[in-house]
Amino acid sequence: MALLTVRDLSVGYESQPVAENINFTVNKGDYLCIVGENGSGKTTLMNTLLGLRKPVSGQITTGDGLSRNEIGYLPQQTLVQRDFPASVREIVLSGCQGRCGMRPFYNKEEKKLAEENMEHMGISDLAGRCYRELSGGQQQRVLLARALCATGKLLLLDEPVSGLDIKVTAEMYDLIGHLNKDGITIIMVSHDIAAAVRYASHILHIGDTVFFGTRDEYLESAEGRFFLMRQKGGEES
Repeated sequence: MALLTVRDLSVGYESQPVAENINFTVNKGDYLCIVGENGSGKTTLMNTLLGLRKPVSGQITTGDGLSRNEIGYLPQQTLVQRDFPASVREIVLSGCQGRCGMRPFYNKEEKKLAEENMEHMGISDLAGRCYRELSGGQQQRVLLARALCATGKLLLLDEPVSGLDIKVTAEMYDLIGHLNKDGITIIMVSHDIAAAVRYASHILHIGDTVFFGTRDEYLESAEGRFFLMRQKGGEES
């Protein structure tokens, strides 16, 4: 059974859609990249999947034991968020809020989970550091650890390598790939179509037309050939 099923979905603002006729399924272990031009509705779709925005029309259903509060999320960062004056440990622990229910404190299990995820992301030595003092790559590792505290099943990542240099970008993709191999299902918004077809198992391309299929099917599609050629031309110009 699919973790997530989307049928005839339109997303947008109030009654005005920015992307329509979206259909796809995400199964356990998939690595789905959502690609498309700027303004095509990628982040709006992500917010709709998270329940932060209501669909204009269509359905989103979860399955295979997944509930909405078991979805980890790494959003695009704003300048204000990058300057957040909290410790790394505090930020990672905040990913456990969905587990707390009505409790106003974290229990031993949640604190242990935060420590394990910091170790998993290689940031245990940064636990007492202020988040705003960290590099961009370190901050993204902190946010990944936070997202992992919310889920052991599904991660939604919105442009997780935005603003990072080439070396740190490669490290971040490697981390995400290892999480996927460890059993975490990935849905990632990316502006980099070349990277998407390098790492993803499935591609959702939204724009004037909508494509959903495997990476190999995307490479053979009209959308895939056109946008990969255009992106390659832009890099060479």
